[in-house]
Amino acid sequence: MGKGLLHHIELYVSDLRKSTKFWGWLLEELGYHSFQKWDSGHSWKLGDTYIVFVQTEERFLDRPYHRSCTGLNHLAFHADSREHVDEMTTKLIEKGVSILYTDKHPYAGGNGHYAVYFEDPDRMKVELAAPL
Repeated sequence: MGKGLLHHIELYVSDLRKSTKFWGWLLEELGYHSFQKWDSGHSWKLGDTYIVFVQTEERFLDRPYHRSCTGLNHLAFHADSREHVDEMTTKLIEKGVSILYTDKHPYAGGNGHYAVYFEDPDRMKVELAAPL
């Protein structure tokens, strides 16, 4: 294992069924495979890194996630190419996923940064970025 590489990310979600449907499709499109599954969670793995989704306990559901608050702002993934970003953008739109910054797409990250930004079921921002 590489020192300093990301081992895993664990995200609590408000509706595990909705989140695993959304994230399972996206992560499998990016080469991840289902890794672990239990009553209150599901994870997907790529190489030595995995992403875990866990159902938020009922007593904490009154505090919705917002990316502008302290904590995680967004997750960004590598795309294979600009064409890959375009293909995934089309698929996301077909699935009814909210695309962010449509007025600046695909350069919402600035000139030369080719990406699509979108939201998961909890409105967490996700980015898929083409190589520079």
